Formats: sequence, structure tokens, C-alpha cells
Amino acid sequence: MRLIVTGGAGFIGSAVCRFLSGELGHQVLNVDKLTYAGNLASLRSLDSAKTYRFVRADICDEQAMAVLFQEFRPDGVMHLAAESHVDRSIDRAVDFVQTNVTGTFVLLEAARAYWNTLRAPERESFRFLQVSTDEVYGSLGADGLFQETTPYDPSSPYSASKAAADHLASAWYRTYGLPVVISNCSNNYGPYHFPEKLIPLTILNALDGRQLPIYGKGENIRDWLYVEDHARALFQIMTRGRPGEKYNVGGRNERRNIDVVRRICEVLDEMRPNGAPHEQLIRFVADRPGHDHRYAIDAGKLEGELGWRAEESFDTGIVKTVRWYLDNSWWWKPLRQGIYEGERLGLIHGDSRAG
Repeated sequence: MRLIVTGGAGFIGSAVCRFLSGELGHQVLNVDKLTYAGNLASLRSLDSAKTYRFVRADICDEQAMAVLFQEFRPDGVMHLAAESHVDRSIDRAVDFVQTNVTGTFVLLEAARAYWNTLRAPERESFRFLQVSTDEVYGSLGADGLFQETTPYDPSSPYSASKAAADHLASAWYRTYGLPVVISNCSNNYGPYHFPEKLIPLTILNALDGRQLPIYGKGENIRDWLYVEDHARALFQIMTRGRPGEKYNVGGRNERRNIDVVRRICEVLDEMRPNGAPHEQLIRFVADRPGHDHRYAIDAGKLEGELGWRAEESFDTGIVKTVRWYLDNSWWWKPLRQGIYEGERLGLIHGDSRAG
């Protein structure tokens, strides 16, 4: 297959590119603007791959997107390009609206114009996969799971922008017939994760002997999904999902934030005893504005219809993740030294650092 992957230099996008090109041998065109979270070092393993090509471009650029479609002539699009950090969306929402909403609109229009030029067999097999998040659903109580029919109820500028993008994608299917499929995933973790997010931030702060900030009391619950499991799921949805349908992707690994951090500390105590017990570094800080209490995904539709299963449990995945960060300082040290040093983001009032 010939596939355009937008945002392929990001955390999830790079895992998708490595899987599609490196493992499956498909032709991949990675389109990425290379904002702060885009890192071509995450794709170093594909440097000599004949099945992989990178183009630096902004999905908001109508002309550039039109040219890419006409020149590459893809069999499908996997749209992952997005501003994705909730705290940054609180600081500067305009970037999220521009990329996540306007960018998705531009890409949908470019895909539609190209799709309309295809002959019947290619039109029928073409897919546009809108990759989204469980955060569009809002917050769950103590019980229940997000299902594909759960109403949208976003709480942050980030989740609102992704909800808008999902609605655009759905409308382009209903109005124009563009064969769109939407996926909504739970929290991802694993190798090459930009160090502003909870798990890599905890690992790297602990290695540096710095405080481990946890919002509120650490009782917010997330369902954790190993990024390579997610990449496999997205390919299944892309190739076997039904147009107009949504598929939730979750790892069935609910954990409180405090338990995630404590487990990382336990793994580090075993792998890097110097500095143990790392749990002594935990500090509770003022909660994030609009912090959803609980997310949990029902992936039954994906598992039942498409036969996908998460291969990693949280316990196996977190061990792999900690080990990867210990073994790959070449990747994360330049980010910690030059782009993001671990400062607190998303504060409306108060001090600008968490530890």
C-alpha cells in the first residue's frame, strides 16, 4: 500500500511509520511540520528504507497538501498530525484550533479532491483515518466505559479541538461520501515519548533526582495503551474498518496517576538502585484546570469486529518503557537540554515550575 501519515515525526506517528514501513514494507510518505514535538531522530531506523519518505509541510497549507496527494497518489491517509498536550492547550489554545481543526479541514478537502479523481476500484478501497482521543468524551464517574456511542463532552481546549476535527471528518463522510474512519484511543506510552507527558517526565525527573510532580491527589485514572499496540490497531482500522464507523482503542489497563508514578519508581529502584527509593521524590502539586477524573475505553468493537488485541499489559509495557529510556539517552537528552527541561505547563495563575 501507499499511505500518507501526517504527524509521522511525533510519538504515535513515528511508531506508525516504523510499523508500516519497517515491519510491513508499505510505502509511507511522512508529512510533518516538525514543531517542538516532532523529532526525526525517532525515525532513524528508517533512514535507509526505500519504503519511507519524509516531507516537511504544514497540513494547513492547501497547495502543499494538494500537490502531495497528486504526486504520491496514496491508497489512504492516516491523519495523526495534531497539537496534543492538554497543558499547552491551556497556555495557547490558538495553536490547537489552527492545527487540529483548520488543518483537519484542509486535509479532508485535499483528500476529497484527490479521491474524486480516482477510478471506481481505487475509490472504494481508499480510506481516510482520523486518529483521535478518548478525551473528546469528557470525564467518567467511578463506573462505566467510553463506547463509540458515548456523547462528546470535551473539557479542555485540546479535547475540544479534537472533537471538532472528529465532527468534520464524520461530516465529510455523511455529506460527500469520503470513506472516513475514526479511531479514539486511550493514553499512549512507550519509546520515543516526548518528555512533557506523565510517564517520560516521571522517568527522566527520577533519573535526575528531581521532584516528581503529581496533580492534585494523584487519583485521576487513565487507561494506558502501549504505543506499538496502538500502531497495530490503527492499521487494522485503516484496512478493515467500515467507512463512517468509529473504533475505540484501549489497553484495558486502568491506573490511578499516583499508582503509575509509584510503579515507575519501583522499576527504577530495580534497574537503577542509585537514588532509591525514587518514591521519595513524589510531590503533589496544584491540579490542572478542568482535569477530567477518569477515562476508560471499551475496545470491544475493535476486538470483536477486527480481531485486534493489546499484546502488552501495563506491567510488561512499563518495564520495556523504563528500560528504553535508560538505554537511549541519545534520543531524550537533547530534548531535555534544548526544548523542554521539565517545567510546569498549563498554569493559569501561580508559579511556572512544578519541580
